Amino acid sequence: MSAAPRPDPRGFASDNHSGVHPEVLEAVARANVDHAGSYGEDAWTARFDELVREHFGPGAVGFPVFNGTAANVLAIDAATRPHEAVVCAAGAHIDVDECGAPERWAGVKLLDAEPEHGKIGPEALRAWEPRRGDPHHNQPRLVSVAEATEVGTVYKAAELGALADAAHGMDMLLHVDGARLANAAAALDVPLGALATGVGADVISLGATKNGGLVGDAVVFLEPGLAREFEYRRKQGMQLASKMRFLSAQLVALFGPGELWRANAANANAMAARLAAGVRDLDGLEVVHPVEANGVFARLPRPAIDRLLTELPGEHPFYFWDEPAGLIRWMCSWDTTESDVDALIAAAAAALA
Repeated sequence: MSAAPRPDPRGFASDNHSGVHPEVLEAVARANVDHAGSYGEDAWTARFDELVREHFGPGAVGFPVFNGTAANVLAIDAATRPHEAVVCAAGAHIDVDECGAPERWAGVKLLDAEPEHGKIGPEALRAWEPRRGDPHHNQPRLVSVAEATEVGTVYKAAELGALADAAHGMDMLLHVDGARLANAAAALDVPLGALATGVGADVISLGATKNGGLVGDAVVFLEPGLAREFEYRRKQGMQLASKMRFLSAQLVALFGPGELWRANAANANAMAARLAAGVRDLDGLEVVHPVEANGVFARLPRPAIDRLLTELPGEHPFYFWDEPAGLIRWMCSWDTTESDVDALIAAAAAALA
């Protein structure tokens, strides 16, 4: 009999590497008793529907899906037509990490705007206005921003509100890629809805997997009209789970009254802040972006990076963000501990010595 696979020790490569929070696993186990209706006709999905309205307002409508790529692509598909375009930050997840899924499945063009520390502002939308009405160009219809951003920064509510106002003034919509919305809300100490309904967003991708979930995120429409016929889009997009109660049970555990989402995100954020504070003054190391959520982006000499990769345990202790530039990413998770962080700080100091 072959030995069971052994996972890597806790590292800093990705918050996707972390395990599942025990309360989420317990919720799945509780949903695994007896039978329940399929395709969302179950008590757990009904409870998630209630939680969506509690967090995001009485008109909000939520749809569990299997992953964040599906949440983003189906949200974009619902908000656009094939001749239209999505404005996003250059380097955004939908731009470089979805394998072209928005272009293939939603059939839209992505228009890159140059970000500052991962964020774009209303001027990014105005740059495309001269092409409005020109049949030779895709028509901007949606602006998509990640909250928190790909580089660990956080849009303040006023910044998102300004984007929404600018978008609506140009007959556009605002999509928030909320794979790490929990981290952003925890960082700003605000409710989830404050960064969605509260800022005038139209649709969000609500992340769970990166914050202690097993599998499954959700699309949440804040403008109910956009949800029209979405159940058909979800089915065509191969995201209608037959045993949906197991997706919904996770979402209920995370976003229910106990606010497990906040506790998990707050720990990940706090560990990133601890890490940044511990390495910021090391000679030869530069923290290149403000550390506002659960990611630390650092530039080191290549020999020091190679020593760290060799000395730290696990196959992927961290990832390169920009290898030619010597830029690496350290991501903290819901289960990252102070001792994990302190060990990394000590290893970085030794590698730079």
